[in-house]
Amino acid sequence: MKRRSLPERPNWREKAAEFGFQFHTMYGEPYWCEDACYEFTLAQVEEVEAATAELHQMCLKVVEKVVSSDALMDRCRIPRHCRELVRTSWRSGQPSLYSRLDLAYDGVSPPKLLENNADTPTSLYEAAFFQWLWLEDQIAAGKLPPEADQFNSLQEKLIARFADLKARHGFGLLHLTCYRDSDEDRGTVQYLQDCAQEAGLPTEFLYIDEIGLGEKGQFTDLQDQVIANLFKLYPWEFMFREMFSTKLEDAGVRWLEPAWKSILSNKALLPMLWEMFPNHPNLLPAYFADEDHPPLEHYVVKPLFSREGANISIFKQGQQLAHVDGPYGEEGMVVQQFHPLPKFGDSYVVVGSWLVDDQPCGMGLREDRELITQDLSRFYPHTIIG
Repeated sequence: MKRRSLPERPNWREKAAEFGFQFHTMYGEPYWCEDACYEFTLAQVEEVEAATAELHQMCLKVVEKVVSSDALMDRCRIPRHCRELVRTSWRSGQPSLYSRLDLAYDGVSPPKLLENNADTPTSLYEAAFFQWLWLEDQIAAGKLPPEADQFNSLQEKLIARFADLKARHGFGLLHLTCYRDSDEDRGTVQYLQDCAQEAGLPTEFLYIDEIGLGEKGQFTDLQDQVIANLFKLYPWEFMFREMFSTKLEDAGVRWLEPAWKSILSNKALLPMLWEMFPNHPNLLPAYFADEDHPPLEHYVVKPLFSREGANISIFKQGQQLAHVDGPYGEEGMVVQQFHPLPKFGDSYVVVGSWLVDDQPCGMGLREDRELITQDLSRFYPHTIIG
């Protein structure tokens, strides 16, 4: 695994505008960066792919255990009135779309799971589409060798999954929604809408605050159409705590992602994985902060519901080394052994390993000068050579 300096494409900003990549720069800071790329060998990518597949299956075993236990539902802070929704979604086999595992990987040691973004993962468009465009352009310009490749079948897998949801699972009109005030979320949902339409699935978009409640308890759109299938880039833990949460079970909606993903996107997953699969080479020791556990010299404290690095702290020998403020923490915390991210120059890098329909199918890399990866951490493309 190498960080390779590379000239930027002279016209990449025009291409970003042409293809609707509106959030390549956020708050005046570069988000998409291509002054360098990360270079992997095929063997390294295969190691990430194999670890991702195995970790995902291990995570599904945790879901099976949690849905059978009120005590573990408590641990995940799933409200009692929402538990049957979660259980039913799992036991009836409600289909999922995609997820992303965040891994610490240096190309030498086994990849280590940092967390599972299974409910509302972003950085999808840039991983699936824009970095592939970068690869094609750089090969054509002679900046990368003709045999250069990329671990990236994300777009074709997404389109195939949407086609499968239509043909095998009977999905009709798919509504898609997200929070109103995020260009990145809107861009992610627009990209998924394009993939669904490419698969022949009709779609409608509306913001989450535009969803209405019909007379029979069904959710409706702005035209008073009943919402039967809904992709939501909006976290389950938020939905479980809002006024309409009592209506979720009876609304008749098939959700993407399904309610059982609320277990996977919860940091309670980490100590549960360590308990079920102790000393697994792709896991880090993790424990609930309020339970007795072996002492850790260097560790990370994470809230159960943290997103984009919020409220995460890093400690060494009792001294706080790094911290990000945020709104989380009251729900409880987990402690995970610190594992250093590979450092190139003055920046640390984390590997986002993507799955669609339970199959590993792509990578995206995020870089930050801070130890904790956050929402504005820079995205860099990757290539496979050798």
